[in-house]
Amino acid sequence: MPGTYDHPGELSAADPIRLLAVRDTPLSLDEVFAAVGDPAAGGTALFVGTVRNHDSGADVDTLGYSAHPSAEAELRRVAEKVAADFPVRALAAVHRVGDLTVGDLAVVVAVSCPHRAEAFAACRRLIDDLKHEVPIWKHQRFSDGTEEWVGAC
Repeated sequence: MPGTYDHPGELSAADPIRLLAVRDTPLSLDEVFAAVGDPAAGGTALFVGTVRNHDSGADVDTLGYSAHPSAEAELRRVAEKVAADFPVRALAAVHRVGDLTVGDLAVVVAVSCPHRAEAFAACRRLIDDLKHEVPIWKHQRFSDGTEEWVGAC
């Protein structure tokens, strides 16, 4: 799959970016967690974003995510910056596109580093930069019949 970097031989062993994808299929915590396993890492931080049933006081029924064709390249750029700024041993990030319902996984990111403080900081930066810089948009549909587009960047 384009944008997925988890196949042996695709990357050099020194590349800490193990899995990146923008997908229209359900996400897996196990897949992301396994991708960041590294014997030199003492800390692994994982963030899971799920579809909640409300936003700004309004009940959310469903939502859909759309991505610009450059989304995977931008995700790669964000991941490379995080890997350059922290002592990352391994990094993974996947974001869902398409129609989702309450409780579905929308995004999963994980980072492993030598120590827990670094892993927490790198994971926080990864999800924050992904949400602010990768061109993925959320279309929320509310119970009252209204809808709203929310831009990630």
